[in-house]
Amino acid sequence: MLFKNGFKVFDLHAHLPYPWPWAARNEFIELHKAERNERMRLTWDFPNQPDSEEEASRPLVDRWIDELDRHQIGGINFLTAWSNDDLAAQIQQYPDRMTGFAHHSIEEPNAAEELQRAVDELGLKGYKLFGPLVELPFHDPKLTPVWRFLAERKLPVLIHFGLLGHTGGIAQHLNINPLAIFNVAREYPEIPFIIPHFGAGYFQELLHLCWSCPNVHIDTSGSNQWIRWSPYELTLETLFRKTYELIGPERILFGTDSSAFPRGFVNRYLQDQVRVTRDLRFSETDIELIFGNNARKLLKINQPTLVSGGEKR
Repeated sequence: MLFKNGFKVFDLHAHLPYPWPWAARNEFIELHKAERNERMRLTWDFPNQPDSEEEASRPLVDRWIDELDRHQIGGINFLTAWSNDDLAAQIQQYPDRMTGFAHHSIEEPNAAEELQRAVDELGLKGYKLFGPLVELPFHDPKLTPVWRFLAERKLPVLIHFGLLGHTGGIAQHLNINPLAIFNVAREYPEIPFIIPHFGAGYFQELLHLCWSCPNVHIDTSGSNQWIRWSPYELTLETLFRKTYELIGPERILFGTDSSAFPRGFVNRYLQDQVRVTRDLRFSETDIELIFGNNARKLLKINQPTLVSGGEKR
């Protein structure tokens, strides 16, 4: 057991299958991608066998519920699916265990209207974007209706900044740096901005953003292997320690970035992150905030659950 007294984790960051807007890569890239994937499988002990025909034919959300039960996870938030309607239709089967974010292009002329529909009609809890896939500056006036709607409703928006993809992925872009959202985050303090993967290569810039904008939160999701590509030494322990020291536990949100089967819920990421927080001697109350209660508060899904006996925050 990783937690005391029956505390249940809430995973803020997971994905249902969704359309990826990149063209097919060439043979050279695909070869290197396959080599990289095999190294990662061995490193993290991911499944080596594809889904059985029987498992592959099961409803996806039923498989996810089995995963949550197997790992004793309280709930999970999906950021993507084939469409907003698809995501809502799937998670509504288990409303006490699953939530979701809208995910559609912010550059569409009706982006704000679609976001309102996703929230008011479909029951989605926030908005998900990939910074390096947005071609306009975030403070462009064309995007103002989206920011105004999010601010009016105080809805969270999770934006991936930093390296995107794997071999052949995006390493340079107008909106790859978390500071690309600085003007918007400062103008709309009512919007909780969530930046995943500790900035995915832009940790210092993310901390600078957090220094100026107390409405910016950091999501811990993924393997965080980007630290291997940093010119200075970083570890998962360093990321947690510096983040905790500088912004406190209330703005740190646990996620796995879990997605496809047969891998399913990546419990290894959870185990490694919990180990780090305990090695750093975080209090039980702070651990519960990071691994579920902060997300529950942001998504307004219920009151924070503090089974450790600590004070509510």
